[in-house]
Amino acid sequence: MKTLVTYLSLTGNTKKIAEAIYETISEEKEIKPLAEVKDLDDYNFVFIGFPVHQSGPPAKAKKFIESKAKGRKIALFVTHASPPGVPFLEPILVKCKVIADGSDLVGFFNCQGVLAQQVADMLLKMDDPKFQEFGKMRHTTVGHPNAEEVENARIFAKEIIKKI
Repeated sequence: MKTLVTYLSLTGNTKKIAEAIYETISEEKEIKPLAEVKDLDDYNFVFIGFPVHQSGPPAKAKKFIESKAKGRKIALFVTHASPPGVPFLEPILVKCKVIADGSDLVGFFNCQGVLAQQVADMLLKMDDPKFQEFGKMRHTTVGHPNAEEVENARIFAKEIIKKI
């Protein structure tokens, strides 16, 4: 079985999780940024990762999954700046899962990542107090994904490999 781990990462959060998943796989495997993947024909299984952007999946990840992963067995992994358990996070994660409706989604993993300073600065300048509040919480995201979250990604990968 040949497995691909592919990811979209702008600040390094999702890449860090992708590398942890990749290191866990003992079978034949490859790791590539999403932009370098032409098709999925050579792979039996694909882990696809991306960050949350503007309360959902980025357009590039959505397009990739909807066009290339249709009908294939996949697992998604997502990074975001929200702490676990906040009420607004679940609907965002649902949006991230929905883009895989045409695929056979075997598993889904998410964890907190650091909120990029430039994004926090942009949020602080917005008129909406909700966005300003989110920008102010950047300091709580520094250090994520942490060692525990990386280990949880490895455990996730092991569980997925057992399933398939």
